[in-house]
Amino acid sequence: MTWESWFTLVVLLLMVAALAKNFATDMVMVGTLAAFMTAGLWSDKFPSGAKLVAGLGNDALVTVAVLYVVVTGLSRTGAMQMLTKPLLGRPKSVSSAQLRVMVPCSILSPFLNNTPIVAMFLPVVSDLCKRTGIAPSKLYIPLSFSTILGGICTLIGTSTNMVIAGLVVAETGRHDLLRMFDLAWVGVPCTVIGITFLVLTGRWLLPDRKSTLDVGANAREYTVSMEVEPGSPLAGKTIEAAGLRGLPGVYLAEIERRGHVLPAVSSTDLLEAGDRLVFVGIVDSVVDLQKIRGLRPATNQIFKLDAPRAERCMIEAVVSGHCRLVGQSIREGKFRSVYNAAVIAVARAGHRLKQKIGDIVLRPGDTLLLEAHPEFADQQKNSKDFFLVSKLSDSTPPGHEKAWLAAGITVAMVVVAGFEWLSMMHAGLLAAMAMLLTGCCNTQAARRSLDWEVLITIAAALGIGETMRTTGLAATIANGAVGLVHGSPWLALVVIYFTTMVLTELLSNNATAALMYPITMATAQSLGADPKPFLVAIMIAASCGFATPFGYQTHLMVYGPGGYKFSDFLRVGIALDLLVMAVTITVAPLVWPLIAS
Repeated sequence: MTWESWFTLVVLLLMVAALAKNFATDMVMVGTLAAFMTAGLWSDKFPSGAKLVAGLGNDALVTVAVLYVVVTGLSRTGAMQMLTKPLLGRPKSVSSAQLRVMVPCSILSPFLNNTPIVAMFLPVVSDLCKRTGIAPSKLYIPLSFSTILGGICTLIGTSTNMVIAGLVVAETGRHDLLRMFDLAWVGVPCTVIGITFLVLTGRWLLPDRKSTLDVGANAREYTVSMEVEPGSPLAGKTIEAAGLRGLPGVYLAEIERRGHVLPAVSSTDLLEAGDRLVFVGIVDSVVDLQKIRGLRPATNQIFKLDAPRAERCMIEAVVSGHCRLVGQSIREGKFRSVYNAAVIAVARAGHRLKQKIGDIVLRPGDTLLLEAHPEFADQQKNSKDFFLVSKLSDSTPPGHEKAWLAAGITVAMVVVAGFEWLSMMHAGLLAAMAMLLTGCCNTQAARRSLDWEVLITIAAALGIGETMRTTGLAATIANGAVGLVHGSPWLALVVIYFTTMVLTELLSNNATAALMYPITMATAQSLGADPKPFLVAIMIAASCGFATPFGYQTHLMVYGPGGYKFSDFLRVGIALDLLVMAVTITVAPLVWPLIAS
């Protein structure tokens, strides 16, 4: 090994140690790149600074970025909840929730790239966690892992499989060496066993980090009235079936129907169009109520505001003693006309307010939950009418009327990319633009949707992989491991799989596949063995990097939302890595004999 290889190895060990101490992933990765770039000043053997940051323009990175925009369109229109809520249902246990998430994801991922699947399911799983009270940390790792397991069943399931298939065709000219569903012989058993393992061991191996949702006795509670819309999908359903029973942080206090109040609401009561539902709960939960398809605030004031609903947000404002409307009801004071904002709910010193919104007489200290244009907060933050004005994040009311449009755009993107009429990046760019042009999401929401920690980490990981390749460290590790083989094809298969698996935890999956491909083909040829089981092994091993958060880009997408630590991936991922390895090196030689008879 050269001194550059040793330097790279030492810096990588320091990087892993820093990540294990739970330092910010993106900052650690960028710091690692900075160390490599500084060392590059001393030697022309290192990649140039331009190559180190070339990941910022990588197709995979751009694809992830535009998919965030597409998912924002799905989320803001309620399309994802509309399509997946019946599928996910309301599981009674953590294991049931994990199955409901993993099974559909593993069925979709053989035919779609796993990155957009994770991007689309993130808000859905978040909503499921809120509805059921299950810790997100119990579901986000299974979400990422199941899409990878399903993706190894076909040639188009992961970008890694497509890279190897392309290399095979380029070198051998044979399109029949690897067929679309050949991988299913190994991928399906790996998927079934992997999902079973996660469900059975998840209670011990997956962390249980509860949401910070505050439902304590001192929480500020709002009283809010919601109306079942005409033609609502909730009409005719029971309270339980509609998912309105046991909501975290909020409860259904009563139903008003045709002038009559039903105070003792049963889970078996049927909902009717026009029902006025009175909820009591904390602000985050009240905001979530606004996003339920088929419910709308029981005040016509929201439809009289100037700005379209897609441009509005929820704002909290505390009424001061100098407010011009103190002592008047919200209707009499013409609150909407005065402030161009609609009052959705009112909280008053822990007291439940039983009047309709328009009949509530404002008092100093009342906390109002408003629907208004974001400019309201800027206009009123120094006003004497309010003590405190603050915008609530992720509170834009969804435009359910465009849900099918957003779903159609997404399906078109998937079909175009799935049949390879356009690349995933190209299809994603067109879909993101369509979401913006049709109003499924606006430019402000699109900008806010980008998770820069994830994007920076992916870009830095690509630069780190380039450094390992250029300095020869990756090749040294790979060749050293394969050199341990003593003429045994099966042992060679084991070593190649294990080496690929270790490298993919440090490099990008595609970089690992490209690095191991020539070594694998040369090894198979020298042993006189069939290359197919070896190729299948590196395709699966390069995709199945479960032990580190940067082993696969979907892990980075769930790392922050799940509140995970580096050690969480080690705890569950090492075991799953070894389990998938055991299945692969056992099944592959049975399907494709290593030495042809």
